Amino acid sequence: MSGNSIGVLFRVTTWGESHGPATGATVEGCPPGIDLTEEDIQEALDRRKPGQLVSSSPRREDDVAKILSGTFRGKTTGTPISLIIYNTDAESGAYEELRDVFRPGHGDYTYFRKYGIRDHRGGGRASGRETAARVAAGAIAGKIISRAGMDVVAYTKALGGVIADQDRYASGKISRKDMAKCRLMCPDADAAIEMEKRLDDARRRGDSLGGVVEIIVRGCPAGLGEPVFDKIDADLAKALMSIGTVKGVEIGAGLSVAEMTGSQANDPITPDGFLSNHAGGILAGITNGDEIILRVACKPISSIAIPQRTVNTRGEPAQISIRGRHDVSVIPRVIPVCEAMVSMTLADHLLRQMAINRAINRDSAHFS
Repeated sequence: MSGNSIGVLFRVTTWGESHGPATGATVEGCPPGIDLTEEDIQEALDRRKPGQLVSSSPRREDDVAKILSGTFRGKTTGTPISLIIYNTDAESGAYEELRDVFRPGHGDYTYFRKYGIRDHRGGGRASGRETAARVAAGAIAGKIISRAGMDVVAYTKALGGVIADQDRYASGKISRKDMAKCRLMCPDADAAIEMEKRLDDARRRGDSLGGVVEIIVRGCPAGLGEPVFDKIDADLAKALMSIGTVKGVEIGAGLSVAEMTGSQANDPITPDGFLSNHAGGILAGITNGDEIILRVACKPISSIAIPQRTVNTRGEPAQISIRGRHDVSVIPRVIPVCEAMVSMTLADHLLRQMAINRAINRDSAHFS
């Protein structure tokens, strides 16, 4: 199976299945001398693990990451960092009735058509469980970009049709620490209350809800991104779309630019900076030094108790009502996953730009 790695200089490979012994990641390209402990990684993983809401999956994974290589006395060595997270609460028996039936909305059908075999226990490699490894690797990327003054924050913008006043964070009226007090990581306390009501209602009906996560990057320098095929907005979109639940990505003004005129969409430039940020901090695939603003649309959880039509592996019609342990929404657990994918992309492009800068400085010295 190809396609398990992302990045050029900062490269992450994940492995493992939902009901296998463990999941994990190998991180290559991390510079030496960066402070890194298992506690640093654990902080991010604790935000992703299940059981934080009534609407969350009752699966109780400790999500404890172990560093197997790449560090010495609490610092990175520049060699590959290997991470492992053991699965401690998998209940594969609950999926036995799904052995020969395809679940609507899941990758069961497409995996079977591609490989001729599939792991029916919780979705195998296609399970959201795989994102634990991404979050662990993203914590390392966060260490790298923070050295350059960058900070990545994601939060709930919408859930189940309820839209939060996200400007409260964007304008500095509420801090990340304050948002973290909300179980949904939402900047709007009133909206969060209504969101939780809708989550509870969906859970009682055996249904699920979708939502929108917004990500803001502050402190990103101008100049990151490679023109044409490796534009940083293209790489950010790919990284976020690689999350199983994400069905759409917006950058800056997003789809609304289609309704604007050029005079409305362009961000005027002054000696003090840009007067607006419809571009979302990126021009021509290169960061412009302004805040990077991203939004992702997350589909409702596919595993629902409401009966659905499907077929079995023999192509015969069937009906399915999915039991087992499932979230009602990917929010808020997907929030640290979004932060991780953005952090990885920024770390990769930061290292690529640093390599270009070093080359330029060497050439300048050589010809001076």
